[in-house]
Amino acid sequence: MVGFDLGSVPFNSDGWGPPDSSVSVPNQISNAPFAPFSRSDKLGRIADWTRSLSNRPGSNSKQNPTDSAFDFSGDDSFATLTTDEDSSFRLVDTAAKSHHHGQHRPKFNPRWRFNPHNNRSQLPQRRDEEVEAKKREQEKERARRDRLYNLNRSGTNAGQRRESAVFKSSVDIQPEWNMLDQIPFSTFSKLSFSVPEPEDLLICGGLEFYDRSYDRITPKNERRLERFKNRNFFKITTTDDPVIRRLANEDKATVFATDTILSTLMCAPRSVYSWDIVVQRVGNKLFFDKRDGSQLDLLSVHETSQEPLPDVKDDINSAYSLSVEAAYINQNFSQQVLIRDGKKLSYDEPNPFATEGEEVASVGYRYRRWKLDDDTYLVARCEVQSVAEVNNQRSFLTLNALNEFDPKYSGVDWRQKLETQRGAVLATELKNNANKLAKWTAQALLANADMMKLGYVSRVHPRDHFNHVILAVVGYKPKDFATQINLNTSNMWGIVKSIVDLCMKLNEGKYVLVKDPTKPQVRIYEVPPDAFENDYVEEPLPEDEQVQPPTEDAQGAEANSAASEVEEKETSTEAA
Repeated sequence: MVGFDLGSVPFNSDGWGPPDSSVSVPNQISNAPFAPFSRSDKLGRIADWTRSLSNRPGSNSKQNPTDSAFDFSGDDSFATLTTDEDSSFRLVDTAAKSHHHGQHRPKFNPRWRFNPHNNRSQLPQRRDEEVEAKKREQEKERARRDRLYNLNRSGTNAGQRRESAVFKSSVDIQPEWNMLDQIPFSTFSKLSFSVPEPEDLLICGGLEFYDRSYDRITPKNERRLERFKNRNFFKITTTDDPVIRRLANEDKATVFATDTILSTLMCAPRSVYSWDIVVQRVGNKLFFDKRDGSQLDLLSVHETSQEPLPDVKDDINSAYSLSVEAAYINQNFSQQVLIRDGKKLSYDEPNPFATEGEEVASVGYRYRRWKLDDDTYLVARCEVQSVAEVNNQRSFLTLNALNEFDPKYSGVDWRQKLETQRGAVLATELKNNANKLAKWTAQALLANADMMKLGYVSRVHPRDHFNHVILAVVGYKPKDFATQINLNTSNMWGIVKSIVDLCMKLNEGKYVLVKDPTKPQVRIYEVPPDAFENDYVEEPLPEDEQVQPPTEDAQGAEANSAASEVEEKETSTEAA
């Protein structure tokens, strides 16, 4: 058995620890670390030979293993009474932080930014942080507007609908009116009816020839839009037409209307603004009329756009102001693009609405008859504005003008895009004015026009609504354009046939079709026989149904209403 030699243990008679005399301390332990203790301290382990270097965080591999046995810096056994005092002490680094400039500046590449082993607490700020923040705010605002828009739209044409709070009914619904039925537009989309080829009963008026030089107009050689104040334009309703009265007395048909009224019915599912049509049942005949000063005499602008127009009526970009401006542009454009050399194509009967010696606009009225069934025939007055000779054959033309008022509403600047991206301009107009373009196409099909000319007319300046320029003129075949805008002829006649059948079941009297200003549906009201006539006085609503304005603003509101009515009459007179 191997013996164990304890060796000599020096004794320190003066205190704890090894003696001060270096003679009594062996050489092999002369450099061993030790901690001085006081007699009141609690003693722990003198040496711990069970610890390993791998268990120490941040250990140095070059450290002497022998030293680790006597290192108790991380050992709780040597906790003293002064621990509470030491815990309140914090070492502050007062050394100045170095700012990396020039070539010593660190490069922050994607590997550095997304390195999971990087212990930096904050990424460096990007230079375009403010720009990115603004973009995020704009995205949030755009998302908020989209949410509001989605909440306010409804029905089949929801994608074309804006906030409905700004829309008003085209006619005031009176309390004595009796609502008979309401038809949602969703039922119109399922209708289909095919009509045989119509026949021309009569052609009246006179047509001037189209000036083909306008087909070569570009934004670089634009032409100023002229004003034709001396030429008279007529917007005569069905029952005031002497030719239709004569045809009705001759029992040529049972249903009578105009192309404007029929196109409104045919394109009803695309409409957003409110409109109304008066229906008169007299004996076995049916007359579709419009009121004097009706909205049908004007042209809607940005009706199906998602960007709302100003609500203030006096604003030059409000819906009403733009509709008057569009009617004014359309009339002047239809006369400017003609060859004014006195050569005119005249028909057997002159303009039925003009007096002798009166200068009238170039227009031809075609009275055409369609067969709806064995007992029902429809006669409509259709209009064409010009004629052209193509391969020694005369072609009828319809002339209409699209108007640009402010590029910021449409997002497309015609002066920049018409030459290079004409398809994009037309696509934008089809989105913002789907109902108006569909009605123009329907009118061209009803009149059997060989070509429909669309003019692009813009303001000289966005804030000048009196002066305009013609930027381009493009021609389309009505049937091809109807296919392009997804306008189904069978569906158009299906809508007319269903409304005619519904109205033929009504008793004799006067009725009105009203497009709901906020919902995609049309209502049928029974109205008094003297409604909408000059001597007709509308009865006020009952007091409990009236909206009482504040007392202090009552007089001002009445004054503003009277001023608005006077302004409407003046504007309508100028447009006519």
